[in-house]
Amino acid sequence: MALEKVPYSPFFYSVYVMLMLNSVIASDTLSLGQSIKYGERLVSSGQSFELGFFSPGNSKYRYLGIWYKVSPDRVVWVANGNNPLTDSNGVLTFSDERNLVVLNRSKGIIWSSNSSRVLRNPVAQLLDSGNLVVSENTSSHSGEFSWQSFDYPTDTLLAGMRMGWSLKTGFQWHLTSWKSTDDPSSGDYTYRINVNGLPQFETLKRGSTKTYQTGPWNGIRFMGAPTPLGTVLKRSFVCNETDVYSEFESSRYDIITIFTLNPFGLFQRLQREKESSTWDVIISNPGDPCDYYGQCGANSVCKSNKDPRCQCLQGFVPKSQDEWQLFNSTSGCTRKAQLNCSQEPGFLKLSMLNLPNLIDFWVNKSMSLAECKVECLKNCSCTAYANSDVRGGGSGCLMWFSDLIDIREFEQDDYIQNIYIKLSASELDSIKSPANKKKLLTVTVASVISGLLIASIALSIMWKSRKKRRGLQSKKEDIDLPLFDFSTIAVATGHFSQTNMIGAGGFGSVYKGNLSMGQEIAVKRLSKSSRQGLEEFMNEVLLIARLQHRNLVGLLGCCIEGEERMLVYEYMPNKSLDYFIFDDDKSFLLAWKSRFDIVLGIARGLLYLHQDSKLQVIHRDLKTSNILLDADLNPKISDFGLARIFAGNEREARTKRIVGTYGYMSPEYAFDGKFSVKSDVFSLGVILLEILSSKRNRGFCHPDHQHNLLGHAWLLWSAGRSLELLHESLCDSFIASQVERCIHVGLLCVQKLPGDRPTMSSVVFMLANEEAILPQPKQPGFFMERVPSSTEASLIREELYTRNIVTITMPEGR
Repeated sequence: MALEKVPYSPFFYSVYVMLMLNSVIASDTLSLGQSIKYGERLVSSGQSFELGFFSPGNSKYRYLGIWYKVSPDRVVWVANGNNPLTDSNGVLTFSDERNLVVLNRSKGIIWSSNSSRVLRNPVAQLLDSGNLVVSENTSSHSGEFSWQSFDYPTDTLLAGMRMGWSLKTGFQWHLTSWKSTDDPSSGDYTYRINVNGLPQFETLKRGSTKTYQTGPWNGIRFMGAPTPLGTVLKRSFVCNETDVYSEFESSRYDIITIFTLNPFGLFQRLQREKESSTWDVIISNPGDPCDYYGQCGANSVCKSNKDPRCQCLQGFVPKSQDEWQLFNSTSGCTRKAQLNCSQEPGFLKLSMLNLPNLIDFWVNKSMSLAECKVECLKNCSCTAYANSDVRGGGSGCLMWFSDLIDIREFEQDDYIQNIYIKLSASELDSIKSPANKKKLLTVTVASVISGLLIASIALSIMWKSRKKRRGLQSKKEDIDLPLFDFSTIAVATGHFSQTNMIGAGGFGSVYKGNLSMGQEIAVKRLSKSSRQGLEEFMNEVLLIARLQHRNLVGLLGCCIEGEERMLVYEYMPNKSLDYFIFDDDKSFLLAWKSRFDIVLGIARGLLYLHQDSKLQVIHRDLKTSNILLDADLNPKISDFGLARIFAGNEREARTKRIVGTYGYMSPEYAFDGKFSVKSDVFSLGVILLEILSSKRNRGFCHPDHQHNLLGHAWLLWSAGRSLELLHESLCDSFIASQVERCIHVGLLCVQKLPGDRPTMSSVVFMLANEEAILPQPKQPGFFMERVPSSTEASLIREELYTRNIVTITMPEGR
């Protein structure tokens, strides 16, 4: 009897394939004689992890790796990162020597577990912890492994993994970054525990350049390291004669936590709820300017919440005052008075600081703090000392013998660690002596009073001189600027009530008010503690009263009465541009047409200042917070306190005192103090790109690179993907040709060299005319990845962390 042939059915065939595939995937073990090829996987018993071959991102190569089953893009371990497969013919199996190996098409070994222990019947198993282990295949599992992937971490630290050293064997557990998101080969950064002296975590770039470091282990914690783990994690640290390592365990089944070192050198704690589809960055180091190693140079303290951020230790002064004025503190500080050990130096106690780096140091764990002080006094080269362990009131001696590097201030008051800085007797007297303090206070008060008297006389002379020179009372040229009584302004603003305060800045506070006739006003009141002074106030009064343009804010008058100095403006109901574009919700209120009109309005206002007004004016502080919006969203350039007037034949000026806002400053101004109309053009370019992206130039962060917003826009434009810069809120309203033109013009404005940037007349023409042919832009200023080593980068790196910080000094005469 002939067998009946069953007709081919695609449905039954697909079911058969799925069953066969699942029979491979369902296993968590690989035994001798078995193999896994591309498309097949091991899956841990609890369905947490998978092992198989993969291709990251846009890579054409194949790698053996382990990833979360619920998040296949989160690869946590790679076997052959430095020796990829060039095709999909790789195989994972056991070699004749019982090692786990990856073979290529020609059966060549491209990766091996290289276990020194020979097994008779090996088995590889993917545990539910993400650990791939090799052991003897016996019925009684002893838990002893001849090899495990946890001993060879790549860029990810999982729960149960160790980070540190086996002092007995010299074996080290550390992380190494991927070269890029598409390339898991060994990258530029390593994260490890340094066991030289006292253990401390550190990130190294290319093996030796330190980029990040915690303080040393003080018996309880790593000083300066982030501690808020909450209830999600339990972290432990072992430090004994045989081992120094850190590991963590998860306390929550429903939350996945890992630590990674990304290709840009950021050590991050990532967290994800199992039911979620996204990973959240909980901690990222370096995540603050003070996290970067040696940010402020030698003998100085980095204070995240202070301005300026870098400050010399007491008893020390900047080594280069000129560099510090330009916010480049990498040269550090030097002693005011050199130590003379024959004159009995003493010590200044400082608290709430991260201890300096252990470069030239000595540690004795059995000495007391008093004995440590005696030893430091004996050695003239000793510069500071501290306890090496804070437990039980403190014990051990830690001494430094050279410059003190990488000190930062922190606000946690638990487990305070004190450090004692050696200073000359004369310097200690000047710091500690009450008589000297009283004398210093007297001198200071006398100086302030004298300064105020001189300032009052100078202001009187300047006021009369300027009224005469600029015609405030001239019949030939009547500016017609009303003077308001203080009482009128006080009543209008509800006596400057907090409910009427609508803003604050370097000048002081801004209040909303209503005049008796019903007109709404905005009052900018000079604060007595303002870093901007009377000169800026006078500058704005005399400048803006003579400037009339629909895209400049209207000045209605001023108040000069007693010590009060106030400017009265027309009220802008829609506040400032940054109020909209940098807010995730409000950003959707500005459609593309409104943004394009705002760009054109700002450009026309700036053209008026540079070319069409009676005075050629350089604004010097153009930024989104100084662009106000009226009821119809028309932009108005405001805040002329730092502006400069150029004479007819003047093209460029230079100052040693930098004023303005980092993130909007041009390179030549930020570093050399040179400014011109092209400085404002650069600022406009930054604003333009911020309007398009709804991202701040300062604070911009991208997972694939360390460039600021300008660098990101340049990379996208160079790759022909400029439209990707556009914020999601504009996806339904933008006109592609206008957006591309705006990005093109923005990049022309932010070119590094002033001579390459267009004039404002060209900018307005290029924005308003679709037919205009635009030149190719060159690389923007500040186009560099943020790194902590170079002088220039130290200035640019601040863009990651600080928003709208204004550096104010007294401007030169105009």
